[in-house]
Amino acid sequence: METAIPAVSTNRRLSMAVSSKNDVPHILLINPWIHDFAAYDFWAKPLGLLYMASNLRYHGLKISYIDCLDRFHPESTRVKTTDYKRQFPICEKKDGRGPYLKSLIAKPPGLEKIARNYSRYGIYPEWFKKDLKALELPDLILMTSLMTYWYPGVKETIKIVKEIFPNVPLVVGGIYATLCHDHAVLNLGADHVVSGPGEKNILKIVSDFTGYSVAPLFDPEDFSSYPYPAFDLQHQIAYAVLMTSRGCPFSCAYCASGFLESQYRTRLPEQVVEEIRYWHKKFGVVNFAFYDDALLADSEKHAFKIFEAVIKEKLRVRFHAPNALHICEINQKSAQLMYRSGFETIRLGLETAAFDKRSDLDRKVTEEQFRNAVSHLVEAGFKKEQVGAYLLTGLPGQNLESVAASIEIVKNSGITPVPAHYSPIPHTRLWKKAVRASRYDLESDPVFTNNAIFPCQAEEFCWQSLSDLKKLASDK
Repeated sequence: METAIPAVSTNRRLSMAVSSKNDVPHILLINPWIHDFAAYDFWAKPLGLLYMASNLRYHGLKISYIDCLDRFHPESTRVKTTDYKRQFPICEKKDGRGPYLKSLIAKPPGLEKIARNYSRYGIYPEWFKKDLKALELPDLILMTSLMTYWYPGVKETIKIVKEIFPNVPLVVGGIYATLCHDHAVLNLGADHVVSGPGEKNILKIVSDFTGYSVAPLFDPEDFSSYPYPAFDLQHQIAYAVLMTSRGCPFSCAYCASGFLESQYRTRLPEQVVEEIRYWHKKFGVVNFAFYDDALLADSEKHAFKIFEAVIKEKLRVRFHAPNALHICEINQKSAQLMYRSGFETIRLGLETAAFDKRSDLDRKVTEEQFRNAVSHLVEAGFKKEQVGAYLLTGLPGQNLESVAASIEIVKNSGITPVPAHYSPIPHTRLWKKAVRASRYDLESDPVFTNNAIFPCQAEEFCWQSLSDLKKLASDK
């Protein structure tokens, strides 16, 4: 596998800090397993960890990378089993998405009565152990964490790593580690838990645990100065993810973006285009998913410049926006530019079509604004199956009738309703209300915030009822 030096903007070429010393630390970065009732690769990559890998490599450190969710692990081509407890992902969509390998495991304490299978998603443990044992002894191990209720997968990953490398310091960061820091410290078994963005502290962490110091070659405050995330460390690049901005200028009640990133920052549009060109030309990447929380914010100065450059250069790429786009930012120009630049997947942050009751959730969106946005997208050329509107289900105090009504309104508008099950998130404005409404003790264990169990709803939100809503959303 090629291990290219990550590119940076031509406006900010920096010399590589390649050390001639023999004591350069070996850093192992790990993306852990997921434990859940369901999981699927919807353009899901540990972007922060891959940025970390590229930053360390850019500073001359030796790095290794293991992805426990790797859909393209070399061992997977030799899997031939009919064991129902193990399922091999045999299909892949043209947009790069696909199912993870999974193995049935026991449900966490407190969730035993949930009438669904619980699984470890990702490579088999024996593959993971084999990969670990094949490595040169690392000096430091860095691991990310994503959804708060996925922490059992992180914990199991750490347990196995510690069996193989008992004396190597292991540091965990990421979303769960930031949102539930105290819980992570007490439960994971890591040597250190980091809160917040790691780019500002990564070189200090390396120095603290290995004694190796190097001067920073990029400005942690300048998003545009970062080397590109190290997607080339993967066995296969089915898609690349892009983050053109960090943080969000809005403050939605159900979202923790403002806590995770206190400042809204954007990259230089020309640097984003250069990154798209880099992955497309050098590695043949066609599918790109935007991870921005507010892609269309201040679009005239930012997103439009990116779309226009892609159109001008005639780059044959496909763009996907799995994170919700703000409806108020979609006008005739933005719709046409997205269509012409190659967008294949659009998701709108509608959340509810009860327009008179949405003020407690997010920035107010009127029915007229929603219908105008849909009209612009359809007129630009987008088809029904390409445009979906997220509808939150399982909110505190919500009933099935209101969800069904919202689904019908979206269907009648000519696009696709996409039910999105609500997960209570600490440090959001809805958190306290969710805690009061839940039949579980959300504050005691993040596993109870799993959206698959509808923690803030009564038994009427059973799986049969939700299956009915899903069928209603998919019916033409």
